[in-house]
Amino acid sequence: SPGSGSQPRPPRILAVVNQKGGVGKTTTAINLATALAAAGQSVLLIDLDPQGNASTGLGIPTTQRRTGTYSLLLENTASEAATRPTFVPNLAIVPAEPDLAGAEIELVGVDRREFRLHDALRNGTLAGYSYVLIDCPPSLGLLTLNGLVAADAVLVPLQCEFFALEGLSQLMRTIERVRKSLNPGLQMQGIVLTMFDRRNNLSDLVAADARGFFGKQVYDTVIPRNIRISEAPSHGKPVLLYDFRSPGAQAYLRLA
Repeated sequence: SPGSGSQPRPPRILAVVNQKGGVGKTTTAINLATALAAAGQSVLLIDLDPQGNASTGLGIPTTQRRTGTYSLLLENTASEAATRPTFVPNLAIVPAEPDLAGAEIELVGVDRREFRLHDALRNGTLAGYSYVLIDCPPSLGLLTLNGLVAADAVLVPLQCEFFALEGLSQLMRTIERVRKSLNPGLQMQGIVLTMFDRRNNLSDLVAADARGFFGKQVYDTVIPRNIRISEAPSHGKPVLLYDFRSPGAQAYLRLA
């Protein structure tokens, strides 16, 4: 009979990656996680960025981040011990401790250095989560590699600006290398266009170029340049809780 002895379906693990800073990566991780949680999915957000902006954006001050992603990667802490609830129903987080700033260097000499997050998540308890989102740092170093090796798929926020596609080709080469040598099952979940400004012809040009090159991998939903999205983190809230009716919040709901 259904459910008798059946294993729960493992969560879909998505690495939110772009080596360029300021492209809406953390904003996308926070708000997509919140939108999925609002739809009734159980979501875990892993803050793998030493800047800790995803933790801040969900109202977790630095003083309350004693156990988090650094502990997962370098102290063999179980994922459930590093996980804490947020004020968003259905959304938990593994925050970024201040020590994570040194992890890039410390990982160099560690066994299975690219697999530390993968191993920590597989050895922990992810049962019950529908999605795990990993907010990676704006670089292609060992922390981001850990995110890519742990993930089922990659979600790429792409800012609608002049050099956006140039950086994307470098990221695609990295994803291909990871697929060949470290994580053969890694997929491209999709590319989401961020900071889209309808008054700016450049936004239309970048969008057209991205769709021309990557086709259906680019989501129909675009995230607009929206003041409410920019304001929300200073209040420690996702934009969906800061101003639900704003165009930015509604765009993330459509993306979810």
